[in-house]
Amino acid sequence: MNLKLAVKRLMWQFAPGVYRRMQSHVWQEFSIGIAAGDSPFTLKLPSSVTNPVLTRNHVTDVPAEIVADPFMCHDGERWYLFFEVVNQLTRKGEIGLAVSSDVMTWEYRRIVLAEPFHLSYPYVFDWQGAYYMIPEGAGGGAVCLYRAVEFPERWVHAGNLLEGKRYADSSVLRYHDNWWLFTDAGEDSIHPVLRLFFSDSPFGPWQEHPLSPIRRGDPHVARPGGRIIVIKDTPIRFAQDVYPLYGSKVYAFAITKLTPTQYEEQPVSDRAILAAGSDWWNCGGMHHIDAHQRPDGSWIACVDGFQLHENARRGTHLLRNV
Repeated sequence: MNLKLAVKRLMWQFAPGVYRRMQSHVWQEFSIGIAAGDSPFTLKLPSSVTNPVLTRNHVTDVPAEIVADPFMCHDGERWYLFFEVVNQLTRKGEIGLAVSSDVMTWEYRRIVLAEPFHLSYPYVFDWQGAYYMIPEGAGGGAVCLYRAVEFPERWVHAGNLLEGKRYADSSVLRYHDNWWLFTDAGEDSIHPVLRLFFSDSPFGPWQEHPLSPIRRGDPHVARPGGRIIVIKDTPIRFAQDVYPLYGSKVYAFAITKLTPTQYEEQPVSDRAILAAGSDWWNCGGMHHIDAHQRPDGSWIACVDGFQLHENARRGTHLLRNV
């Protein structure tokens, strides 16, 4: 550990208030909000919610640079939100947890998963009475599966679904008795290649679809941008726009054919369903959605957005670009 890092760790440990006042902004600062509407394609930021619901300043156990990539789940009377926290001390993404009883206000708990490599995009789902998570770990060269042994705070590595490449923002779906895995396997973030795999079990083995890659060379719609949902038996894939500015918009695609031999999709709209807003926290762009339908038929979603700090060094946003 170098001297500068050691001093930062001590300052954070013994004088977090002073550390926060001295903490610099990253160029692209992400925060998390809540959106609602009659459809996942027409979501609004409701006036009943004080957005953003989570910023880097809500994180108390590490000095956070950003919070992003939110995924949530509902268990009984409580909602749980898992999201990326970039730790300024390690310059790596870790997975944080917040809880809520109404989806409108959230209480930050703590970091629940950290690895020697960068983590983000904590795609959480339940299967056969257990909770699982597939966070992005592109630096580890695998799609890693974690299982909750004490939900929501304790997770253990349960195996690797894919290995040997850069896999980013992997998203799974159970549909018509098969499991489907969409992942960006491009060489870097601005050259995404969307590959598709299928299996009869979430644990694999996974077989690549004969039409994979299904998106290549299109930085606007190839990289996954949130949970895949199903509406009237039609899977909906969300994609984030990563060029010319990383994470600026989210598009939606209806998957009209999805079998072990067929794949077809079409855009839900020729416009983005999420884009830069007028608030300070999302005026730069928005790049992620996790939408859930409520019992009354309406939709609620956790989203993220960013603001740009023009006086910050541009390279300081690159952790978002793994």
